[in-house]
Amino acid sequence: MDFKNKILNGDCIEVMKQLPDNSIAGCITDPPYNYEFIGRNWDVEEIKRRTERVQNSNTLVKNIPYGSGLAGGVRNERWYKKNRENILEYQKWVEDWGRELYRILKPGAFVFTFNSTRTIAHVQVGLENVGFYARDIIVWRRHSGIPKGLNVAKKLEKMGEENPERWEGWHSALRNEWEAISVVQKPLVNNYIETLKKYNVGLFKAKTEEGFQSNIIENVKRDKIEDFNIHVTVKPLELIKKLIDLSIPPIDGNVVIDPFMGSGTTALAAAELGIDFVGIEIVDEYCKIATQRLDNLKNRLKTEGEQQDIFSILND
Repeated sequence: MDFKNKILNGDCIEVMKQLPDNSIAGCITDPPYNYEFIGRNWDVEEIKRRTERVQNSNTLVKNIPYGSGLAGGVRNERWYKKNRENILEYQKWVEDWGRELYRILKPGAFVFTFNSTRTIAHVQVGLENVGFYARDIIVWRRHSGIPKGLNVAKKLEKMGEENPERWEGWHSALRNEWEAISVVQKPLVNNYIETLKKYNVGLFKAKTEEGFQSNIIENVKRDKIEDFNIHVTVKPLELIKKLIDLSIPPIDGNVVIDPFMGSGTTALAAAELGIDFVGIEIVDEYCKIATQRLDNLKNRLKTEGEQQDIFSILND
């Protein structure tokens, strides 16, 4: 299968089954966070329906299609039981695609997986359960917006309760200022040097012009989103480029994969860095958006007379 520098439309598990063992140098991906979607249609219309429902909400995050873990409800025994069942089902789903990912990655290859602070531990454990070794959690410190959750004093005041001011400052959630990135690694071949010599992966490019990279990434500039890009959780291009540069040496034969490509940011970042990529996306409309973004990049580079190695990637 010719998979390099392609956006492949389909279920990532089925597509990855067609890729060779030990052929991919690393993975950077942003899978659906809301485990309520597991076993349901993950498509544009459903995401749009859920997103539109929260636009007038004071407690739900507006750029994320809500799931049961973000929604309200009576916190009775049934609610907590369903919440627990959902999160375990989500972890099993991570294991399902993680198994195929493990097979196709080179020994020593890293997997960077975005997720919420509530569920990142289950992503890490799910990937550990299929053979990966947990290395770190990277904190992406981003624009945090306004606090979400229940304002107890205001709620009690609306209910006509006495002395609601006693609870001034008490809320049901903290201001969310960071997003989690799980870092796991496929086991080495004996040691770092042997793995590096055989597979050209296994280490972090930790020293940069700014200094030694920590596990906190901040001050990432936000992109202007194109009008045609309807994806609701587009990651900054600069952030994905930083993760690729951190983990994948720009050596012939090194390919980065994103099994949940969305609108194609990982592909764009890889192309700009001159690294081969393979993107998998189940939603046909997102595949078209990713392809259009790559075409726009190609046209821009042609206009600006940019480096030839990027052209060769985009022309594959």
